[in-house]
Amino acid sequence: MDGPEKSEWEPYLDDFFAHLAVEREVSSHTLDAYTRDLIQLIEFVSKIGAKKPEDLTTAGVLAWLQAMKDEGLSSKTISRKLSALKSFFKFLQDEYGLKSSPMEVITSPKQSLQLPKVLSVEEVERLLNAPDTNKPMGIRDRAMLELAYGCGLRASEIISLKLPDVDLENNFLKVFGKGRKQRVVPIGDIAHEWVSTYLTSARPKILGKRMSMFLFVGKKGQGLSRQRFWQILKQYAMLAGLGKEVSPHVLRHSFATHLLQGGADLRTVQMLLGHSSIVTTQIYTHLDLTHIREAHKKFHPRG
Repeated sequence: MDGPEKSEWEPYLDDFFAHLAVEREVSSHTLDAYTRDLIQLIEFVSKIGAKKPEDLTTAGVLAWLQAMKDEGLSSKTISRKLSALKSFFKFLQDEYGLKSSPMEVITSPKQSLQLPKVLSVEEVERLLNAPDTNKPMGIRDRAMLELAYGCGLRASEIISLKLPDVDLENNFLKVFGKGRKQRVVPIGDIAHEWVSTYLTSARPKILGKRMSMFLFVGKKGQGLSRQRFWQILKQYAMLAGLGKEVSPHVLRHSFATHLLQGGADLRTVQMLLGHSSIVTTQIYTHLDLTHIREAHKKFHPRG
């Protein structure tokens, strides 16, 4: 393997290339392509801490996918590179007994990768701090935004929440998603604090003598519409000076992305988002590579 330094990947690569040439009798063209693709991957992931095959995670592969998209590579080229990586890890499982492959939940793109827009953690903080919490409606909106972001909720899910769905004593939320499928999502400490404040001090003032089973209510005591939630979110995005279109789905994308950046695995994110298939969850794994570049600059001798 050509490269700036010796790598623990090399003996595995040498065996794999020998396997391709001798046992599978692939063409020299295919062997050259696989060689280029795998060396490019290893040079990339070595910079973010994957010094040997066991170190490579699904998040690392997704970061590589994002880097290829940033370079403007076509879906066809990306699919070929993924095919090389899948074959390599299948070989490692068969020949070396590697227990798991980071490619198990990765699928080749059928079209150009459409990665979602996301907010940075700092932008989310500005958005969540935008409501005027000196007013009952501001407290309601802060609690609603905290819960939407903190639990990764769809617009339809946040507006349809009812009082029995919220268990503040045990810190979890019952959510009814698409197809009325129910999932349980933990409530974080900050969201818990604001929802509790809303229920005890703001909601009674908004309702007056009216009654409602909905968690978040409007001035007339009714539940909120999806369009109203969208308007509220847009209003606070403008107040926060974000300068970009912020939709409920962008907030949900940000929830998933920040979880992945913090070290959560795709299966956990899948469960929290309520996806029936892991493939659907992969579109939410748009990774901001800033932290990767910073790590490279800090730890690599040529950074």
